[in-house]
Amino acid sequence: MMTGSPTRKGTTPIKVWVLPDEKGDIVNKAKSAGLSASAYLRNVGMGTPVTGIADKEAVMELVKINADLGRIGGLLKMWLTNDEKLELEGHSSARLESVILAALRDTKSIQALLYQKASALKL
Repeated sequence: MMTGSPTRKGTTPIKVWVLPDEKGDIVNKAKSAGLSASAYLRNVGMGTPVTGIADKEAVMELVKINADLGRIGGLLKMWLTNDEKLELEGHSSARLESVILAALRDTKSIQALLYQKASALKL
């Protein structure tokens, strides 16, 4: 006696005839969406939107780049709000200005890298 809702495992499959390269494309698209080929084809056939999953390594890289931006921002804030400490450490105002400008340039290049990496993600 069967209880609960039926599963797809014991039901009728649909055969789809494809060329080897078509099968490879379907399998790759399914994998990039985080689905089996069967689930991917079922979703497409039923009109269910198929959304991709972001590559974990790419997301971790974005997190690290964003953390770098946060660290640079923290350093800039410290340098701009802590004049007494900087003077005690022997930094001249001209040297401090060049360090701040370099940090701002780094920030701009890191922001560009973050934008480039985020734009490359296929979500």
